[in-house]
Amino acid sequence: MEIRSILHLDLDTFFVSCERLIDSRLNGKPILIGGVTDRGVVASCSYEARKFGVHSAMPMKLAKQLCPEAIQIKGNTYTYTQKSEEVTQIVKEAVPLYEKTSIDEFYADLSGMDKFYNSYKIASELRAKITKDTGLPISFGLSENKTVSKIATGEAKPNNQRKIEYGLEKPFLAPLSVKKIPMVGDKTFQVLCGLGIKRIETIQQMPVELMEKVLGKNGISIWRKANGIDNSAVEPYSERKSISTERTFDRDTTNVVKLKAIMLAMAENLAFQLRRGQKLTSCVTVKVRYSDFNTYTLQNRISYTSADHMLIPKVLELFDKLYNKRLLIRLIGVRFSHLVNGGYQINLFEDATEMINLYHAMDKIRDKHGDRMVMRAAGIEAKTISRFNPFTGEPPPLLANRRA
Repeated sequence: MEIRSILHLDLDTFFVSCERLIDSRLNGKPILIGGVTDRGVVASCSYEARKFGVHSAMPMKLAKQLCPEAIQIKGNTYTYTQKSEEVTQIVKEAVPLYEKTSIDEFYADLSGMDKFYNSYKIASELRAKITKDTGLPISFGLSENKTVSKIATGEAKPNNQRKIEYGLEKPFLAPLSVKKIPMVGDKTFQVLCGLGIKRIETIQQMPVELMEKVLGKNGISIWRKANGIDNSAVEPYSERKSISTERTFDRDTTNVVKLKAIMLAMAENLAFQLRRGQKLTSCVTVKVRYSDFNTYTLQNRISYTSADHMLIPKVLELFDKLYNKRLLIRLIGVRFSHLVNGGYQINLFEDATEMINLYHAMDKIRDKHGDRMVMRAAGIEAKTISRFNPFTGEPPPLLANRRA
């Protein structure tokens, strides 16, 4: 059996590195990128900021308390997307099969290339080319599977590389914290700590049945990963099953006119994204989070559609059912799921050809000039969602939620 050779590439503090390319005065300084208000969230932070205990997804207010001298930057999705595309092109030209799992992270399958060239050398040269051509620091891990390569990248960081030889996966993983296993989040970590399991070596010594008893199917997956077992393939493209957006308010609100205007704008924009991606949805979900952090969702199945005049009324109907007039609202969101391929079909009972032609005309203008160029007057107060096309195979540029 041929031994696989799986490469994991991860751009180091990607958003920060992009900002430093624009302004070299930021080099060596603690940087926080994300929402600039107290309600904002850290999307990325520099290693200098991490020394103070700051990490991504942390509330910006807490991050500023931990590291008062940090430079705060709102961030620019367009800049990061452009730099990500530069890296993607280099990877695409260098390897036969790659998977882009986020804006700054890739897997590549180099299996079989050893017959012609050393895979570690290929990976090293690829990393050097990315840094030389883009100016961005990047790290990689190389092993026979995705899990071990991803963990090896984490151990190599910042701006370094590491290869785990075939057969040495378990000894490499053994001394590491169980938190290094990709699917172990904070809750699972607490459960494992409660059982006295802090190092991967402990899981390696346990029977898989015990892990299953404690954590169910996840326990089996964690046990396999802890033992360096992962047969998952490098997938060049994964089909998107849902599309969503949400807004967090700087100040909690009960302004129902504003709330409905933003809901409408969200639904309108997402419907446009569906049509652009040749997709139809049959499930609409609305989410509301109140000031006490209680979050409620409501969903409805509908006939497959991508039409504004079908989706917007459904979104507003669900919002009306969820909305409690006595409570302040912190966040609202819309999601369309159960997506299938297909262009919008004329409903002979409800739609006139004029309506279909109107959509075609509006979408053409939006594609050329931006999603805010044509819109319903009721949603004009809401800020833009994105020009990002979620159906090109590119992962979304993940930043802290934009503010409404």
